[in-house]
Amino acid sequence: MEIRIAQVTKNYFSGGKTIQALSEVDLRISANQIFTLLGPSGCGKTTLLRCIVGLESPDAGEIAIGDEVVFSRAKGIFIPPDKRGLGMVFQTYAIWPHMNVFDNVAYPLQTRRESKEAICKKVARTLKFVQLDGFENRPATKLSGGQQQRVALARALVAEPKVILFDEPLSNLDAKLREETRKELRTFLGELKITAVYVTHDRIEALSLSDEIAVMKDGRIVEIGPPKKIYFDPASRFVADFIGQANLIGGHVSAHDGASTFVVSDIGTVACAARAELPVGSPAMLCIRPEFIRVPAADGGTSLNRFRGRVETLLFVGEAYEGEIRVGKTRLIAKIDPASEIREGDEITIGLDPNRCFLLAK
Repeated sequence: MEIRIAQVTKNYFSGGKTIQALSEVDLRISANQIFTLLGPSGCGKTTLLRCIVGLESPDAGEIAIGDEVVFSRAKGIFIPPDKRGLGMVFQTYAIWPHMNVFDNVAYPLQTRRESKEAICKKVARTLKFVQLDGFENRPATKLSGGQQQRVALARALVAEPKVILFDEPLSNLDAKLREETRKELRTFLGELKITAVYVTHDRIEALSLSDEIAVMKDGRIVEIGPPKKIYFDPASRFVADFIGQANLIGGHVSAHDGASTFVVSDIGTVACAARAELPVGSPAMLCIRPEFIRVPAADGGTSLNRFRGRVETLLFVGEAYEGEIRVGKTRLIAKIDPASEIREGDEITIGLDPNRCFLLAK
């Protein structure tokens, strides 16, 4: 089910001041995809989700789900949340502590006064889907965090919603369980072929779960794209820095040769992925992910983008060393093989893959 959002604005009032949570947001979410709203706390992503659900009423704009307009300020339309055909999974799960697993999942069907036979059949099918069959009589509070998250998912799915929405549902889980549940959730949603809107501030969740990501800042959407495009070729400094570690280096365009764009920067002249639309002489910002800095530079490789530097710090982070390398006056962060014999204080040559050096308009 497609979702269309047009010119949605939402203001709050606090201490005599107007706080703009959403500012003229335009968005189209295609049917049967996992769409993530990503951004820092206070950027408006949860407010936008609540507007889609109907828990908030925008001050302006229009929202349509499928062929039905569920909100329009200009037309005076407001369809209440329970009539929008949506499922919702909250950050706190909102599981009824006095009910067992069956009753928690069955609750939406019971409120619709479905027959006992239909309820039993649908609950059994849904619990099997989320791998909780056999848990029907367990008290909800006796389950693990990951199991409770699955109960919340089952309750949202059992009513067969047109769209399912998630408000940071994994944020209360520990790191290992969050990783495991993230994989399960991606599998579940892929099998369902349902439109899912997912809110998070966690870039790993966004990159691993999503078909498409909208990055938000200050109540606006600043960039939309598939995860690889957002990560490898962001359009702005904010997105580049927010979506993952990034070395950002100022400079100006010095030349184009068709295959590459050359930038004079603080570390020297760098060959980058071609950006012919940036004229020679224009300011630009280099974006280089730490994992694409070769430490040390491969022997016999291209002479492009080889620079001398000094290793100032090495921090072991498990799968790699996170190294801080000083090139001239610029500090670069690089991922270094933990089996490497490089030590702090070493003078080394690093290599930057031209195809992984991207330019942002400064």
